[in-house]
Amino acid sequence: MKIVILIFDNYTALDIIGPYEVLSKLPNAKVYLAGLERREYKDSHGLRISADYSINEITVADILLIPGGFGIDELLKNNEIIEWIQQIDHSTQWTVSVCSGSLLLAQAGLLNGKECTTHWRRKDQLRNYNVKVKDERYLQDGKIITSAGVSAGIDMALYLVSKIADDQTAKMIQLAIEYDPKPPFDCGSPDKLPKEMIEKLKNK
Repeated sequence: MKIVILIFDNYTALDIIGPYEVLSKLPNAKVYLAGLERREYKDSHGLRISADYSINEITVADILLIPGGFGIDELLKNNEIIEWIQQIDHSTQWTVSVCSGSLLLAQAGLLNGKECTTHWRRKDQLRNYNVKVKDERYLQDGKIITSAGVSAGIDMALYLVSKIADDQTAKMIQLAIEYDPKPPFDCGSPDKLPKEMIEKLKNK
């Protein structure tokens, strides 16, 4: 099982690390971190993750995962990245995204007419494409699975494991990573917060 995760500057760390922690536990799985070049990439806070492969070295994948982050906006204008995603998608069993990574899939034309989701702050941007944006934690349409913001990538990855292997394998991985969230506040989606708090966050 060849799993390819795109790396770029200004990624969101948990978009990568969360699904990586889950998918790397699939039987016979190998994860490839690929960027435009073989080098270290930094998130907006300076955390570094190395891409051991350039995208030119990766021509096929069983799973292609596109994470999100502020760096997505630059990639939307990068034809090399877009064409690579289109090429890899021809070979994949599953093409998935976390957070704003769905925008890159949409830019590549892979979400045309499909139901999809993304981070709540990016939904209006995603609606500019020929897509059907839904308020879901994760959403499958064919071989495409998109997920909402950041932590939703873990949920998406566990669901994907259940589709590739079975529910028992997914449950065992969930237990292994002790993913049993009990957040101190019930405010993980915009419909649970006052409008003024949402507007304040939007303006940050």
